[in-house]
Amino acid sequence: MSKTKNQSKPPNRTKRRWTPEFKLSAIARMNEAVSVRAVADELGVRAELLYDWHRRHRLGGASALRSIGRPSSGGSGFELSAPPPLPAPAGAEQRRIEELERKVGQQQLDLDFFRAALRHVREQRRKNGEPGGTASSR
Repeated sequence: MSKTKNQSKPPNRTKRRWTPEFKLSAIARMNEAVSVRAVADELGVRAELLYDWHRRHRLGGASALRSIGRPSSGGSGFELSAPPPLPAPAGAEQRRIEELERKVGQQQLDLDFFRAALRHVREQRRKNGEPGGTASSR
């Protein structure tokens, strides 16, 4: 049995690992940046990954940013270096940042909920054998 093009992994794609220090630095830059997308492009990571690190840090602190899985055993010796940390914002600025972080976190939870609900509805349609057309709003 042969695989189709859509089922095979892209060649030469390796999983990258970032140190907890790099993640903390990226979160700090993300918190102070006007555009998270710009920070993601600058660091060479997906914006979704930055949001995930930010959420994990907010919920579990720096220990929640440790690598998942087995630690690598030496290997290439290639390490991404973290940019220097930026100075902490003043009191009012910090409160505003925390308020906005809470809002972004809530919006991310809402998006996750609605994605799961939409996936559930689509699965139910497939199970019931109904066509995949648009549903009525009634």
